[in-house]
Amino acid sequence: MLFSLEPQILVLLAFSLVFALSFHEFAHAYVADRFGDPTARMAGRLTVNPMVHLDVFGSLMVLVAGFGYAKPVPVNPRNFRHPRADAFVAAAGPLMNLILGIVGGGLIHLFHFTGWLYWEGFPLVKFLTLFILINFNLCLFNLIPLGPLDGSYVLSGFLRRELKWKYEEWNARFGYQALLGLVLLSVVIPGFSFFSWISQISRGMLRFVIG
Repeated sequence: MLFSLEPQILVLLAFSLVFALSFHEFAHAYVADRFGDPTARMAGRLTVNPMVHLDVFGSLMVLVAGFGYAKPVPVNPRNFRHPRADAFVAAAGPLMNLILGIVGGGLIHLFHFTGWLYWEGFPLVKFLTLFILINFNLCLFNLIPLGPLDGSYVLSGFLRRELKWKYEEWNARFGYQALLGLVLLSVVIPGFSFFSWISQISRGMLRFVIG
């Protein structure tokens, strides 16, 4: 549970999450627009303004489960000019989080080099470490190919036609339930978390980018 965290850490975590989710959804909207679908732009989603992206329940989930989500960007696949545009649009969000995490690592190196570990008492390195982990966690979580997560569209976009149809049919019927079941099991069973591999890989990626 995140309620046990120090207030300062909780504020840093919340800010990092808002930033990461806003840029994640902006990336979806931007790539969809570049592939010929103006739906997100017309809905006012081609922006990094968190007020148009954040979902109340999805944000509160961070306090309960340690991860959350934002409002999905609306798209109309019939407007796409590329047969695999769905996959590229879906991959744009996790890719943005990966890039943000790498940029955060670069900033940590910069602040170590300049000696700016704190800025007027603000713990820059602690903030950036949380920022990197949040972004890597979001990247990996959203690449899970279940339910409405981005990974389901990424995988679907690169499967052969017959296998693609079978997978999409299965995911439409059972994907969301499977994902929800894994979330519930991870919350209610002490010591069990299906998503523990996400934090383990994220920490490995953190060590890699900060050296």
